[in-house]
Amino acid sequence: MSESKVTLKTAGEESFIHRIEQSTIVRSIRSGLVNMIPVLIIGAFALVINQFPIEGYQTFINTFLDGFIAKLSNFVNKATFGVLSIYMTFSISRSYMKIKADPQAVSGGAIIAALISFFLMAGAYLTEEEWGVNFGLENMGPKSMFLAIITGLGASALYLFFDRLLRKRKRYLLSAGADREFNRMLSTLLPILLVALIFAVVNLIVIAIFDVDSFRALLAAAFDRLFAHIPDGFFKGFIFVLLSSVLWFFGIHGSDTLETVMQTYFAPNLAVNQAAAVPTEVLTKEFFDCFVLMGGCGATICLLIAIVIFSKNRARRGLGYTAAFSMVFNINELMVFGLPIVFNPVMLIPFLTVPLVCYSTSYIAISTGIVPMITSSVQWTTPIILGGYTATGSFAGALLQLFNLILGVLIYLPFLKILDRQSDESLKNEYKSFLDYFRKNETELNTVSITSLGNVYGDFAKSLCADVKHGLKTGAIKLAYQPQYDYSGKCIGVETLMRYEHRLNGFIYPPLVIKLADEGGFLPEFEEYILAHALNDKEEIYAKFGEGIKLSVNVTGTTVVTQRFLQYVKGLEDEGKTEGLKLCIEITEQAALSLNEESLSILKGLREMGVELSIDDFSMGSTSIQYLKDNLFDELKLDGSLVKGLNNNKNCREIIQSITGLASTLNISVLAEYVETEEIKEALHAVGCDRYQGYLYSPAVFLDEKKGE
Repeated sequence: MSESKVTLKTAGEESFIHRIEQSTIVRSIRSGLVNMIPVLIIGAFALVINQFPIEGYQTFINTFLDGFIAKLSNFVNKATFGVLSIYMTFSISRSYMKIKADPQAVSGGAIIAALISFFLMAGAYLTEEEWGVNFGLENMGPKSMFLAIITGLGASALYLFFDRLLRKRKRYLLSAGADREFNRMLSTLLPILLVALIFAVVNLIVIAIFDVDSFRALLAAAFDRLFAHIPDGFFKGFIFVLLSSVLWFFGIHGSDTLETVMQTYFAPNLAVNQAAAVPTEVLTKEFFDCFVLMGGCGATICLLIAIVIFSKNRARRGLGYTAAFSMVFNINELMVFGLPIVFNPVMLIPFLTVPLVCYSTSYIAISTGIVPMITSSVQWTTPIILGGYTATGSFAGALLQLFNLILGVLIYLPFLKILDRQSDESLKNEYKSFLDYFRKNETELNTVSITSLGNVYGDFAKSLCADVKHGLKTGAIKLAYQPQYDYSGKCIGVETLMRYEHRLNGFIYPPLVIKLADEGGFLPEFEEYILAHALNDKEEIYAKFGEGIKLSVNVTGTTVVTQRFLQYVKGLEDEGKTEGLKLCIEITEQAALSLNEESLSILKGLREMGVELSIDDFSMGSTSIQYLKDNLFDELKLDGSLVKGLNNNKNCREIIQSITGLASTLNISVLAEYVETEEIKEALHAVGCDRYQGYLYSPAVFLDEKKGE
């Protein structure tokens, strides 16, 4: 790592941040937010459709088919953003219980306890008249996200505590004669009740002491009193921006919590400017919307641009592309909760700093007359550049937004690099752990879908599978060639070996790549790609290893017996790709090769085109032996375990001798892999095997490498 790259100041700080990020609280919040991304995406697009800031468009959606479009988008918005905090409570509670992974605890009980606690703290006991607002749109939406985080974590932790305590003391409810599932859920009753009572008492105490109708209302009331004592001017606006950003960082809807402050001290100033012959008020609602909250809280459109242009993290760029449309209209929940920014210690400094810098530059520019005072009302969803021009009636306003945008990108950029680097290190560690798991259980996993595993390995396998598919499109799949020799030392062929070079983890274990391609549904395309590129390398292969040698290409048994593969090879033949070439298809057994009438016909079709067939990892098992009865194969490659055990296991020697004798009778050649010493070569020669491949001669090499390196 070069010294020019952005690093944290000290190892202690880095360790501290790492500990925070690995804490149960932060992991639960992040996992909960990631699980909510589909809701955020749907809600964001519904809000954009509903709030698109063009008068003609608004007229159209509100009149077409009696406002069908407006009603539909509004319904979707209510079902997503309108109850976002309920989704959040559920998701965080579920994530917390997964991280704790107590097999005896009923996670559904914790989720129910969290939801009850959330409704208690949000004021669900109030009537609509007491609230004065619609239940679904107000206290259940993004404005109560912080409350959702508190109840999702707190209630789940309390539930788990009481559940373990009651189990330890064997205090739980059971119903005689009831089925197991009923009794499991009945056992959750006491923990849920205890958690609900605790949160109900806390909320009643808050209401009694502070004379508010709910815990959430307490925050708004506290900040209203704070701003009453701050003098008007630059400092009041500065504190407003800082507090709003801090609240957002901790999952509190800063704009809503400080809405009374906005309406009391800043919103009326637009009317003052419009009425005055010479406008005097810098701080208006439009000032904050247009010049400070560009792309939403934290001026996150700056972060979006930094991600799209500079981030090397493909998943993060994907989030940026998805969030871009809504963020153009200053709707940034997908970025704030999807990245996430909330409770992300790396993003704290830029998330607080960028809005304050934008606020300061804008205040100076307008107060000094560089940019005209704001005299026009601007809808909060108006895109950047257009918003600055409309608010000030001058291109200077648009240029000021552009200036702030560039500053914001520059501030976010080094922290984005830190985030990318941390993600890379995390992915590297995850890959090492996953690879260890895969290699230790490789035989058992041959019949298991690793991308369907319901654990962290399954999640990582899905991600790596997507990377492999992307690598197929971007040229990350490379080919190496390992030469094959006869006993006299003459090169007789090369085997094509696939190598997938991951951006972070280097070359990935090939059997894992093949399995992921198979589970991802693109194995035929993957193997066709390898075959085509190997044929394209024909002239370079001849130049490196000698004219007229055989080119072997691995194809799995599931692919080679399909009509698709047969037609693909015919297409290559028609194009002249196989002309003058000794092509051998080396069939690898991911699964047992099916030798029914159709598959035999396909294999014969390949032979008729002059393609030789080889069986990889051949042994004396009944499955391997039956492949020989139809006289379709030209070569047997000895199972590597037989070759490795040749000098230490008499049975291995006898088995190899039996195979070579049988192959000689059937006029089939035998080739041994893993030939690493002269001793193994001579032992193989003694039992009738005179074709070799292994480190004694050369490892697999890329065509631009020197042979034997």
